[in-house]
Amino acid sequence: MSFNNYRVPYTPDDRYAKKVAYFSMEFAVHQPLKIYSGGLGFLSGSHLRSAYELKQNLIGIGILWKYGYYDQARNQDQTLQVTWMEKQYSFLEDTGIKFQITIHDHPVWVKAYYLNPETFKSAPLFLLSTDLPENDYVSQTITHRLYDANVATKVAQFILLGVGGAKLMDEIGFNPELYHLNEAHGVSAAFYLYKKFGNTEDVKKRLVFTTHTPEEAGNEKHDMHLCHKMSYFCGLSVDEVRRLTGMEGDQFNHSLAALRFARLANGVSQLHGVVSRQMWAKYDNICPIISITNSQNWRYWADKQLYRASDEGNDAWWDDRKKYLKKRAFEIVADQTGKVYDPNVFTIVWARRFAGYKRAELITRDRERFNKLMSNTKYPIQIIWAGKPYPMDYPAINDFNNLVHLSKNYKNVSVLVGYELGLSKRLKQAADLWLNNPRVPREASGTSGMTACMNGAVNFSTDDGWIPEFVNHGNNGFVIPKADYDRMNTSEQDEYDLNKLYEILEKEILPLYYDNYDTWRQVAKNGMRDVRFRFDAGRMAEEYYELLYK
Repeated sequence: MSFNNYRVPYTPDDRYAKKVAYFSMEFAVHQPLKIYSGGLGFLSGSHLRSAYELKQNLIGIGILWKYGYYDQARNQDQTLQVTWMEKQYSFLEDTGIKFQITIHDHPVWVKAYYLNPETFKSAPLFLLSTDLPENDYVSQTITHRLYDANVATKVAQFILLGVGGAKLMDEIGFNPELYHLNEAHGVSAAFYLYKKFGNTEDVKKRLVFTTHTPEEAGNEKHDMHLCHKMSYFCGLSVDEVRRLTGMEGDQFNHSLAALRFARLANGVSQLHGVVSRQMWAKYDNICPIISITNSQNWRYWADKQLYRASDEGNDAWWDDRKKYLKKRAFEIVADQTGKVYDPNVFTIVWARRFAGYKRAELITRDRERFNKLMSNTKYPIQIIWAGKPYPMDYPAINDFNNLVHLSKNYKNVSVLVGYELGLSKRLKQAADLWLNNPRVPREASGTSGMTACMNGAVNFSTDDGWIPEFVNHGNNGFVIPKADYDRMNTSEQDEYDLNKLYEILEKEILPLYYDNYDTWRQVAKNGMRDVRFRFDAGRMAEEYYELLYK
């Protein structure tokens, strides 16, 4: 296939004719393509799938990570082991396109690979690699590991995504009307466009930005002189960069640059939009920030039989199907941990990226209550944890390992490894209750609960991210009511949430499941219906065209 004057290989729907290039560090399109770490990738993967279903004129630009994020294995004592394995993908096409970009005043060769839309039913995806014999070893390592811990490597990765991605658009002649940055990793594209057009108006006209980080400390900042030395600014001097971005001092704030270069930005839930507008309000010359709530692709994630049983009102079929899904997932639990779970027992799952604010171990902090809960014979419980901490996030790894050690004392507590798309779907099918307890308002969106709903699990969450737009307590899920968190310190907030979590679990959720299962099933079915109606990525992909790309 020829990549000259590239066009999407299907006829775009007239409503979505505007040409968009969508930049993301990670894409979770399908399990075999391991170039993602967590929620950001799950979101962009679902976005590409829905863009394909709607026949949108959108292409993805990402990076082909040689070792992926990392492979999660175990040490001899079952604790977390980080391993790096080279990935091979025969389904990616070599475009034959090679070009150079400048990194650290040095020409680096970039090669482009292509994921055909028909392979996994997703919008076209171009993936960049520097792992080429023409490059020196240091340049080759730029595309080895997603979110490399080395600062210079990370900055080089950002240059590759932004500058390399924007240059690729010129190489293939796609000429996007809009460059959409999913998170600020690719904001170096703005400097490439500035050099190309010679003014900021032309950049602003073409740039839109999705922010995912609800607190300023979480936004990427790097030393401006380091960025300059790395050729991040496409040959502009530090003084010119300061003039263009309005940044004083020595820190280059990637998100602030994106908000000043873009014509429009969006937060990823209604609440996150509010939090973002407040957070950035002290800065001048930033673009407006609207809200487009994250969603997940229903066709890819949902268990269709559960939906059919629900639509037909066939409760026996629904129960039978849910039990089968649990049983099948429990084979993985037994295989990994040697523990045999019962599909008739109420199963709680906490599974997502391990990060401090997500508080994976919150429910275990009151050991006395936890022991009582796990040994309750009237209302028996099984719990599964899974998720990948960032390989250098030692507090999160510590949380993971502490849960592993804790699980050795119980037959009904397990911690699984290998949390990627495949295991994620199985665990959502295993769950009666999908537990989500981030510290409010730290979770921008948190989409795992959406796909859990699509597999007959009921959400139980703190009131953060997308949850305020979705949960009607006791009707389609359960929510810990917000306290006046602003007046609490962290430990007071944690204590309040923990007490409420136990109160609702013991007094409402467990009695409902065991003593009034018909109502429990209805809650699950209500969640399935509501999530399909409002949180399918088709709605989101449409809103991006209507609200952000307009």
